Amino acid sequence: MKLCRYGAPGAEKPALVDADGALRDLSGVIADLTPDQLGPDALDRLKGLDPASLPLVEGSPRYGTPVTGTRQFVAIGLNYADHAAESNLPIPEEPVVFNKWVSCIQGPNDPVTIPRDSTKTDWEVELGVVIGTRASYVEEADALAHVAGYCVINDVSERHWQTERGATWDKGKGFPTFGPVGPWLVTADEVGDPQALRMWLAVNGTRLQDGSTETMIFTVAQIVAYCSRFMTLEPGDIITTGTPPGVGLGQKPEPWYLKAGDVVTLGIEKLGEQRQEFRAWSANPAA
Repeated sequence: MKLCRYGAPGAEKPALVDADGALRDLSGVIADLTPDQLGPDALDRLKGLDPASLPLVEGSPRYGTPVTGTRQFVAIGLNYADHAAESNLPIPEEPVVFNKWVSCIQGPNDPVTIPRDSTKTDWEVELGVVIGTRASYVEEADALAHVAGYCVINDVSERHWQTERGATWDKGKGFPTFGPVGPWLVTADEVGDPQALRMWLAVNGTRLQDGSTETMIFTVAQIVAYCSRFMTLEPGDIITTGTPPGVGLGQKPEPWYLKAGDVVTLGIEKLGEQRQEFRAWSANPAA
């Protein structure tokens, strides 16, 4: 099952995607796709609906984030050995964990703002994991039972603030608009094995990332179990799980980064695609 939210920012409605790819409005069934709609019983109720009985959404509306009410946006770094190599960093012995601020979360096709004075804004296609039930001290064998589903994430990053402004990565990861999520949350049963998904990203039509979740150093199950040791993962929390090689930082003969007017497209098998236009920072963005 593919679940999403559509409409203007702040006024999104819940929907599901039917077998023909059309949106079916769920607002007559649930108020929104909130954390309390992500548990097994709630998802089973939605799966039991006949999509044809739901109102058809006409046209091509904006996609919002597929879930609202996310309280923690957790990220895993250097989770592909070849990406660690292009970053000139050792392969980690344990997952590298940092935060993306929840305030950076936005729709999958909304424009991204390059921070003021930034010269190192970068791209990263990543598999997102959406938690469905509370996870605390869970074992690896049980970890995937706590996952509601998966989504596409662009872990947009400002490398100067990430690596040159102190020891923590968080500062370069959570600028406003740096967390495009969606277009859909695809439930775990429809995705199947999360370690067998092709993923890609292109800048201005040139394919730069082309990888697979099968080459992750730490699997989704390992990541969920690991994170649950030192935080309580709640329904609606999102974990973004690392990127394959091909980011701007790793381009040869020298790194290159995004500038105003660049268009980034990305996608993951079974999970859909995103498109973002990158824009210059403005003190008055509404002007």
